[in-house]
Amino acid sequence: MPALILPLTEAAIHWPPRGALIGLDLGTKTLGVAVSDPDRKLATGVETIQRKTFTVDAARLLALAGERGVCGFVLGLPINMDGSEGPRAQSTRAFARNFARLTDLAIGLWDERLSTVAVERELIDMDMSRAKRAKVIDEHAAIFILQGALDRLATLHRDGL
Repeated sequence: MPALILPLTEAAIHWPPRGALIGLDLGTKTLGVAVSDPDRKLATGVETIQRKTFTVDAARLLALAGERGVCGFVLGLPINMDGSEGPRAQSTRAFARNFARLTDLAIGLWDERLSTVAVERELIDMDMSRAKRAKVIDEHAAIFILQGALDRLATLHRDGL
């Protein structure tokens, strides 16, 4: 049975209370990957995968999930500023549907509006060169996405929802 693909807060119900999550920032040429600690407090960058084919990309993600003993995935969903979904969101949903066939770990979708913009500003503020930014931006965007999701889950947990 394919994995469930749900909004973050609904996916969280299908994850155990403790266990690491993998966060993904899907780009057309790269996949940024981050992972949380088992207590889901902190997101850390893992790598930037140079996209090849879906099969190769998915195999690498599943290998990382196995190595790190994760219990779920958080996938950044690029929603437009007006709340609508454009071609990038549709592409992300298609990736999620295909990936869900390869795992039984629930996939949570998290609104990643402006994540890359925020990360790029942060890297510029750190006086990082354009070339260096290009190498790390997707991984840092994955960290930003996953940390936002972790913070939201912590708020829900704290509020007893």
